[in-house]
Amino acid sequence: MKFIPYEVNTGINNMQTDLDLLSNAIKFSAREPVFRLYGWKPYCVSLGRNQKDNFLDKNLLKELNIDVVRRLTGGRALLHADEITYSFVCPVNFLRGGENVITSYKEISQILIEAFSKLSVNLDFGGQKKACGHKDYCMLVSTGADLCFEGKKLIGSAQFRKEGYILQHGSILYDYDKNLLKKIFPENIDFESIISVKEINPEISKNDIIEVLCNTIKQ
Repeated sequence: MKFIPYEVNTGINNMQTDLDLLSNAIKFSAREPVFRLYGWKPYCVSLGRNQKDNFLDKNLLKELNIDVVRRLTGGRALLHADEITYSFVCPVNFLRGGENVITSYKEISQILIEAFSKLSVNLDFGGQKKACGHKDYCMLVSTGADLCFEGKKLIGSAQFRKEGYILQHGSILYDYDKNLLKKIFPENIDFESIISVKEINPEISKNDIIEVLCNTIKQ
């Protein structure tokens, strides 16, 4: 498996890099999967592929120096701030259950489960927990593809498929600013349904997570 080390980029560059990885895999019929880690600077809101953006206050985001991008993948919006993002590109037939979307999510997510177990953080898959009413903020909805700690969502993932290849990327919530989230998402955010790495164990650093993911990939 090819590993692309953690780097910080703008939202536009991050989404373009994921698209380039997928496009190159298709173009060259790549058989080797690629796992990438990255961060965001400045902070950025990413919208799902078909998500409307009318809930966003564009003037507020400009004042806060927060970018907005649209993902290839579906789902709801995310604020990419104090987090680590991963992406994974592979041919569908690289996975044992690649044809089934939920099965493929779980198979890819085993990388994350194994890595976090080395930090004594035991993750499992979220149930089909539907938020009451429409929610714009992705972390408020937990599906069978997401990873949770003690029932609270820690990692949200999404997929895009094209010409026999999968792009899966996801947000590992390291820490979050409740007041900032409330400003950006004009809805009742249930902070009891989400959790960050710092809330689980404040002794775990971002570098610890990056290192353990790197070592897990290179095993």
